[in-house]
Amino acid sequence: MDLNFNREEEEFRQKVRRFLEENMPKSGLVGTGREGREDKAWLEKSKAWQRKLHEAGYVALAWPKEYGGQAMDPVRQTIVNDEMVRANAPYLAGGSGLGMLGPTLISWGTEEQKKRYLPKILTAEEIWCQGYSEPGSGSDLASLRTRAEIVGDEFVVNGQKVWTSGAQYADMMFCLVRTDPEAPKHRGISYILIDMHTPGITVRPLVQMTGDRGFNEVFFDNVRVPRKNLVGKLNEGWIVANATLFHERNMLGSATGSAQRFNRLLAIAKKIKRGGRALTEDPVFRQRLADLEIRVEAMRYHSLRQLTDQIRGKNPGVEGWINKLVGTELNHDLATAAMEAMGDYSMLSRDDGAALDHGYWPYEWMFSLGLVIGGGTSHIQKNIIAERGLKMPKSR
Repeated sequence: MDLNFNREEEEFRQKVRRFLEENMPKSGLVGTGREGREDKAWLEKSKAWQRKLHEAGYVALAWPKEYGGQAMDPVRQTIVNDEMVRANAPYLAGGSGLGMLGPTLISWGTEEQKKRYLPKILTAEEIWCQGYSEPGSGSDLASLRTRAEIVGDEFVVNGQKVWTSGAQYADMMFCLVRTDPEAPKHRGISYILIDMHTPGITVRPLVQMTGDRGFNEVFFDNVRVPRKNLVGKLNEGWIVANATLFHERNMLGSATGSAQRFNRLLAIAKKIKRGGRALTEDPVFRQRLADLEIRVEAMRYHSLRQLTDQIRGKNPGVEGWINKLVGTELNHDLATAAMEAMGDYSMLSRDDGAALDHGYWPYEWMFSLGLVIGGGTSHIQKNIIAERGLKMPKSR
């Protein structure tokens, strides 16, 4: 087994790296981009950065050419993703559209929907948010109650969504609604696209424990949505929703991101001293670092195996669920190790001048805990892996 990229791929990597070194914003975006940046200046800069990446040919490389992509193999996209993380490149405002809705529409959308929405996702002309979770319908998503009644050529939507990331600045939402209240809960659900500027929509930001205002409540009061905005078949949106969830879980479980966090943890462990020596020389903490690095490397090899499957055209299976489960828990454990290493300094926020590592780790510890829950909790992921991947009996 050859785990190295070939000469052409390495040349492409160096090209991407040079582009990032020469073009990445020097201020205003680096180190930001977490959910909750309501600042319009940030949003416009983030959109401009995504457009520059797209014009350079580094956004959605694997998408079909007729929708603005380059139809490249997944290796090139993986290289770009790796280099973006390595360079600490700013988060893209259009991330949900690029990573979740776009791939879903390519598989499930009508030709009209693909031509209408995909190009504007690439250029960040339209920013998307995800309307899934509701009060009382988080882990048990299929119990959602937001209703969409068909009136002529429109859906009339009433209900509420919650934990809607980026809704405060989104232009569009991909949303799950109940269109047949008499059907079993996994049926009677439809997947529709909603213009966030439609009358009857109210967005209320929620303050997270990080201090950001990125999660939102979204209320629908007789919101009218064209029937042509239905993705997939009426009452069969659960199938489409799971396609989106697969892409979301892959986004949340990034092997490259985990490796970057480990390197940052290692750097701070070399600086912090206890008993006159660095933490990296302490046998107990060294063992902890070794355990974490083993998990990071296992995640990397797992990702390479997935990449091989993609190249061979093999449909993704249980691996995507493993990504989300292992990746998000690993990232939280990395942050926990850093917090314990810093001791009392771990209580200082990003705004405190005495905070170690610019206050990165307290924020990361809180934010990563949310990602363990988002996209399906770890308990849900374990059930899915057991039942669908390992064909074990369903839990009761």
